[in-house]
Amino acid sequence: MSPIWIIIIVILGILILMGVGLAMLRLGFSRGFSDSQMKEEKKRQDELTTAKSVVQAATERASKIELDARDRALKVVQSAETDLTHRRNELNKEVERLDRRRTELDGRVERHEQREQTLNKRQSALDRRANEVEKVHEQQMEKLQEIAAMTPEDARKILLAEVEKDARNDMARIIRQIEAEAREEGEKRARNLIADAIQRVASEHVSEVTSAVVPLPNEEMKGRIVGRNGRNIRAFEQAAGVDVIVDDTPESVTISCFDSVRREVARRALIRLTVDGRIHPAHIEKVIEDETKAVEKIMAEAGEQAAFDAGVAGLHQEILRMMGRLKYRTSYGQNQLAHAVEVAKLGGILAAELGANVVIAKAGAFLHDIGKAMDHNQEGTHASLGAEFCKRYGVHPAVVNAIASHHHEVEQESVEAVIAEAADAISGARPGARREDLEAYIKRIRTLEEMATSFEGVSQAFAIQAGREVRIIVRPEEIDDLASTRLARDIAKKIEETMQYPGQIKVTVIRETRAVDYAK
Repeated sequence: MSPIWIIIIVILGILILMGVGLAMLRLGFSRGFSDSQMKEEKKRQDELTTAKSVVQAATERASKIELDARDRALKVVQSAETDLTHRRNELNKEVERLDRRRTELDGRVERHEQREQTLNKRQSALDRRANEVEKVHEQQMEKLQEIAAMTPEDARKILLAEVEKDARNDMARIIRQIEAEAREEGEKRARNLIADAIQRVASEHVSEVTSAVVPLPNEEMKGRIVGRNGRNIRAFEQAAGVDVIVDDTPESVTISCFDSVRREVARRALIRLTVDGRIHPAHIEKVIEDETKAVEKIMAEAGEQAAFDAGVAGLHQEILRMMGRLKYRTSYGQNQLAHAVEVAKLGGILAAELGANVVIAKAGAFLHDIGKAMDHNQEGTHASLGAEFCKRYGVHPAVVNAIASHHHEVEQESVEAVIAEAADAISGARPGARREDLEAYIKRIRTLEEMATSFEGVSQAFAIQAGREVRIIVRPEEIDDLASTRLARDIAKKIEETMQYPGQIKVTVIRETRAVDYAK
C-alpha cells in the first residue's frame, strides 16, 4: 500500500475520532435524556472502538510496508555498492597494466637511445678511420707517382689496357667453351626429341604401292575384255583414261596410268565388270562413272578421317577432299596420306617439347604434301601448289609458309615451319618407312663401304642410317687431321660422281690416336 493511502486512512481515522468526540460531547449535554439515547451512546462507543482498531491495523500495515520499502532500498544500495566496487577493482587493474606498459616502453626507448649513441660513436670512429685510410692512400699514391714517374691517368690507361687484353682472352675462351657446350647440348637434346617423338608415334608403316594388276576368274575373260575387234578395251581405256595391257600373264591384266586416282577407278571398275560379266561400251561407261563417284566419296572420307587422326580441326571441305586424294599416292612405297598423319603427330610432339604453337605445327605438318595431289595437273612444285591452294581456302599464313618452305623454296618464317620440315624428314628417313628392293639396298650399302675403303689410309668403313651416312675410321699414323678433312671431301665427291641415291649421304672421317703402355 502506498503512503498516500496510508495518509488517507489516518485522516479518515482522525475524522472518525472527531466525530466520536463530538458525539460524546453531545452525550454529556444530553445526559439525563431517555434510555434510548443511552443505547445510541453505547453504539457510538462501539463504533469508536472499531474505528480505533481499524486505525491501529492501518498504522501497523503502513509500518510494515515502510519496513519492506526500506529493505528493498537497502538491497538496491548494497548491489550498487558491490557493482561499483567490482568496477573500481577492474579500473585499478587496467591502471596497473598501463603503468607496466608505460614502464616497458620507457625501457625500450632508453635502450634505443643507448644503441643510437653507440652507433653514433662507431660511425664517428669509422669516419676517423676512413679519413686515416684516405690520407694513407694519398701518401702511397704520391710515393708511387714519385717511384713510377707517371701520372694516375697514365697508370689507369696502362692498367685498363692490360685488363682489357686479359678480358678479351677470357671472353674468347669462354665463348668457345659456351659454343662447344651449346652445340653438344643442342645435338643431344635434338636426338632426344627425335627419339621421343618417334617412340611416341610408334605407327606401323606398311609399304604399299597402288596395285595395277587385276586378277581374272579365267583366261576366257581376257577375250571378253578385249571384245570384238577390240571395241570393249578401247571403250574402257577411253572412258577411264588408262592403258589396259593384256599379255601372256595367266589370269590377270595390267592397268597402266600415271594418275593413281584414275588407275584406282579403272581397277575397281574392271573388277566389277569381271564379276558382273556384262562387258560392253554402254555398261562400261556407267560402271566407270559409278566407281568414280565411289572413289571420290572414299577420298573425302579418307581426308576427314586423316584430319581426325592427326588432330587437325577447322579445315575446309575442299582441303579435306584434296588430302583424301593422297590415299592413292605413294612415294618410295610410303602411302602419302599415312605419311601426312604421321608427320602431323611428330610435329605436334616436337612443338610441345619445344614450347612452340602445337596447332600451327600440326596443321603445317599435315598439309605439307597436299600439292602432290595436284602437281600433275598444274605447273609448279608440290610445295608452292599446296601453299597456294591452302591460302585460297583461308588457311593460317603461318601454316601456308610451313607448306611452301618445307623444301626451302621460300624462307621459313617461324619455328613451326622448321618443325614441319624436321617431322617430314623423320617420317621419311626412319627405318621401315619406305620400301626399297632388298638386293638393291644391300648392293648400294656394300658399294658405299667398298668405295670408302678403296682410299689409302682407311682402316674401316661402315654405312649406317639406311645408307644415309658412312663413317670411316682411318689409321692415325698415315692420315693426319688436315688429310682427314681432305679425305672426307674426296670420298663425298666420288660418291656424287659414281652413285645414285635419294637425299644426301653424310661422310664422317674419324681419326683416333691411342697411346698404350703396360705396367709390369
